[in-house]
Amino acid sequence: MASRDLQYRGYYAKIAAQPRALPGGLVHTVFRLNVRGRQGQQAAERGPPTGHAPGQHQCFRTGPHFASRPPTVSHAHKSAVGRRDTNGPKRHRCQQCDKAFTRRQHLENHQRVHTGEKPYRCDQCGKSFCYLSTYSLHQRTHTGEKPYRCDQCGKSFSQSENYRRHQRIHTGEKPYHCDQCGKSFRDSSVYKAHKRIHTGEKPYHCDQCGKSFSASSVYRQHQRIHTGEKPYHCDQCGKTFSQSSIYRRHQRTHTGEKPYWCDQCKKHFTRSSYLNNHRDTNGPKRHRCQQCDKAFTRRQHLENHQRVHSGEKPYSCQQCGKSFSESGNLRAHQRIHTGETCYRCDQCGKSFSHSHYYRRHQRIHTGEKPYRCDQCGKSFIDSRRHKAHKLIHTGEKPYWCAQCGKSFSDSENYRRHQRIHSGEKPYHCDQCGKSFSASNAYRQHQRIHTGEKPYWCDQCKKHFARSSYLNKHQCI
Repeated sequence: MASRDLQYRGYYAKIAAQPRALPGGLVHTVFRLNVRGRQGQQAAERGPPTGHAPGQHQCFRTGPHFASRPPTVSHAHKSAVGRRDTNGPKRHRCQQCDKAFTRRQHLENHQRVHTGEKPYRCDQCGKSFCYLSTYSLHQRTHTGEKPYRCDQCGKSFSQSENYRRHQRIHTGEKPYHCDQCGKSFRDSSVYKAHKRIHTGEKPYHCDQCGKSFSASSVYRQHQRIHTGEKPYHCDQCGKTFSQSSIYRRHQRTHTGEKPYWCDQCKKHFTRSSYLNNHRDTNGPKRHRCQQCDKAFTRRQHLENHQRVHSGEKPYSCQQCGKSFSESGNLRAHQRIHTGETCYRCDQCGKSFSHSHYYRRHQRIHTGEKPYRCDQCGKSFIDSRRHKAHKLIHTGEKPYWCAQCGKSFSDSENYRRHQRIHSGEKPYHCDQCGKSFSASNAYRQHQRIHTGEKPYWCDQCKKHFARSSYLNKHQCI
């Protein structure tokens, strides 16, 4: 150990004596020492810093901590060169797609996208890569190396980009701002995919089924539907997954980890969506609508709500022409056409096209009823039923039918009633051709063909196609 310290001292002394001999931008980043002039000489005499736990060697400018002890020269070089690549002139242009680069090497690397060349192959799993950097990052999936560590929550990352993105969760920073709708994003890739919602661009095209996608990540996930690939494997229970996000979420069922917590009440959650729902329900509602006085915890929710008054529906379905006020509702609607079900319950195997329905279904298994009535103490699994219930106490029925004068306390019941007058039956069974005006009636009908019985009695294990049948059974 003493000889190793002497080696480090010699390295620091060399830097202090000849700081100009190093490439530009390197001197600032060696460990936590500022090796300039007299301070550098003093640092060399003291030797490496003491009192730091493993994984706490930090770059002065870029911030991430490194687990390895040797000086982070390659990291510093990357930091210095990265600034030149961003701001320098882009003289090297691709003849196929007209994209330009500051370096010829970057152009040559890019051209592999067009040629399909992948010269870097992993010996352990056989996967190939276009770029050496991507190959090196992939190697960490086998070694488990995660050199970037967050000081605030202790979470570690294998890639610096993921580390920086994670830091924005703590800081609340969303540097990517959409000029058209005002929405902001933490991640540049999500921001670019969002812009395509406005332009309608879908550059990623599936050769097998013809479906197109606005985001490369969604395209890759879709490809696994055709290939059946499930590259994410749980070592504890043997279950496999096609998406890394679902795999990580599954891992928490074994570890009990709840990495998302509320700053106000310190309650912890397994998913960020659960935390957001908790904040929306319990947080202060500072953003108020000037027309109806309704208040919201987030400005984005207020802006979405204001479209109810303006009638604006900027998101349109290309297949049937139906328009929506929110992009999430459009994406959920498009799954009706594709039949895609992205959210699958690990406990009963049921699949859902929308995350909201999936979360609500999960509460059937957990018994969670987070929405509670202050007047009578009754609890509900979803906010819509809670809001409709509260109107029973007030007697308010804000949804009024212009044709027959009937009033409703629930918007869903009002829309369903409207179909009696219009004769609309938007839910169509592909197997027998029968149509339905209500989604729940359509889902119940589907079980006739599938034989599905998702409701079961805990005592006798008997299964039922409808919850009402289960309730009758339990009363007996």
